[in-house]
Amino acid sequence: MDFTGIRKARKKAGITQDGLASLLGINRATVSKYESGQIEPSLSQLGKIAKTLGTTVSEMMGPDWDGWSRLDTSDAFSTEKAPTPEGERKPLPKDIETIDFSKYHKIPILGRISAGLPLYADEHIEGYTITDLNGGAEYFGLRIHGDSMNALRINEGDIIIVRRQEDVEQGEIAVVLVDEEDATVKRFYSSDTTVTLMPQSTNPKHKPQIYDLNRTAIRVLGKVVKVEFTL
Repeated sequence: MDFTGIRKARKKAGITQDGLASLLGINRATVSKYESGQIEPSLSQLGKIAKTLGTTVSEMMGPDWDGWSRLDTSDAFSTEKAPTPEGERKPLPKDIETIDFSKYHKIPILGRISAGLPLYADEHIEGYTITDLNGGAEYFGLRIHGDSMNALRINEGDIIIVRRQEDVEQGEIAVVLVDEEDATVKRFYSSDTTVTLMPQSTNPKHKPQIYDLNRTAIRVLGKVVKVEFTL
């Protein structure tokens, strides 16, 4: 089964598998299986995917695609140019949930943050996701490495959504740059002379990190406001 058109349309739209899964209300593993052909989506689901990616089923799959006859069309979701097996168009269901794309915007997903480079340097960006968070703030995604926050269900490979800000309240979860070298995600506590970065982990090797501000530069990059879980 060839469903590579889904992957091509998703990448053209600049949306990650996590982002598409979030908009469709399914998990990333299902999106991955759609794209690889392990699972064959119904015409209804294909229509939803196409609408989410700003295209049509015909444009996404191609006019010569041979899969139309295999699709389950019992709950067919008709989109412009998306034929049914009879070559007819069906009206949209009355209870269809539409997506208001004006509420969403694209933000970069960063990998490891390196010293000496701007936050949004190409070397840091590994992809993009979308968010409906707004309020005039600036956001970025950051992929988690390690298990220092797994007690909060922030696990290896998860993507956190971060609001850029230079200060956070005591005990809030922050992305912090230590000595302009290593970015870390921890609960943040500070006094006039020290900063304590507190892990929340089931792994006992992770200990509180206490820094003397007279010796170590600490810079808050932002506050963690959301976690996109990996399934």
